[in-house]
Amino acid sequence: MVDPARLLASARADLARLPRILDALLGDLDVATWRERPAAAEWSPLEIVCHLRDEEAEDFGARLRVVVDGGGAFVAIDPARWAEARRYRDADPNTALAAFGERRVATLVFLAALAPERLRLAVSHPRLGELSGLDLLAAWVTHDRLHLAQLAATLARLGATLGAAPRRVRGADPLRGKPRTIAS
Repeated sequence: MVDPARLLASARADLARLPRILDALLGDLDVATWRERPAAAEWSPLEIVCHLRDEEAEDFGARLRVVVDGGGAFVAIDPARWAEARRYRDADPNTALAAFGERRVATLVFLAALAPERLRLAVSHPRLGELSGLDLLAAWVTHDRLHLAQLAATLARLGATLGAAPRRVRGADPLRGKPRTIAS
């Protein structure tokens, strides 16, 4: 059985790291690279950050509050549609990054005041079944990690295609973990 206090402490530490990591990865990125997509159907660094910003308040944060406050249902969300409907690629990169950081600080304040036993409460989801606060908190940390990996892969792929001179970059395929050569 999962210890709610331990999971909460671990999740708070993990969630606190992401804004610093994003600042280090993206702080000096030029505006064109922020908006560049490695492929037409993939997200740019800016779209990833805007997604994280909106998920912070409207998905994980909102759903965890429903659970710990004893609510009965989650509000429907459509994060994939948000990217186009909210024009993520047109956002100001620094504003989006700062807004994510501010929302994450609010999350950490909320989590610091949360009684760990409240995480055992659950709400029924129509597709996923019972979701406890423990489930949501663990999924939130995993979501951060998945998008951090996506962002690192995006930056690696964009970096491999920069410059006019053809070159070969050797390393691990960021999506599959296998060695490969990227020709540009």
